[in-house]
Amino acid sequence: MSAEVSVVTGIAGRYATALFELARDSGALDQVATDVAGLGGMIDQSDDLNRLLRSPVIAAEDQGKGMAAVMEKAGATELVSNFVAVVAKNRRLFALRDMVKDFRALLAVHRGEVVAEVTSAKSLNDEQLAKIKAELTSSMKTDVQVETAVDERILGGMIVKVGSRMVDSSLRTKIQNLRFAMRGVE
Repeated sequence: MSAEVSVVTGIAGRYATALFELARDSGALDQVATDVAGLGGMIDQSDDLNRLLRSPVIAAEDQGKGMAAVMEKAGATELVSNFVAVVAKNRRLFALRDMVKDFRALLAVHRGEVVAEVTSAKSLNDEQLAKIKAELTSSMKTDVQVETAVDERILGGMIVKVGSRMVDSSLRTKIQNLRFAMRGVE
């Protein structure tokens, strides 16, 4: 586990590690991973949920009730529901997105996978994701899990991060590089 622990740090890392170890030790790692992935998807897609998670004005008790309702509606396991309740009680919901990310990183290390973060200007469809995953798996020569993010500021193209390596083929970066190159021409 020492290699897995070093993958994550900070508040989110400690919580993610606790959830990972509980899930692994109880033999519910696959189900918890599914629930955590669903939770991450909900956080990414819902502005209202993000307001609930980040608002310092909403009382911890109300945040807890709101998250309990979300977890019940999502059909989450008791372990994940209880985890989110503890996070809410401790006023750490603002870090829940990072906890999801860190849990996925721990899971990937445990399974011997590599995680690639792909940022695009628009949401990628299933076919595009499959092609990206196949290309990354082929080049990395190991199974690659793809996590996606949308950032409209990159205008087009994509940014792919795998570990400490990054390939930036975004239109925004290309325009910035062209502007920089044109300064020398003047």
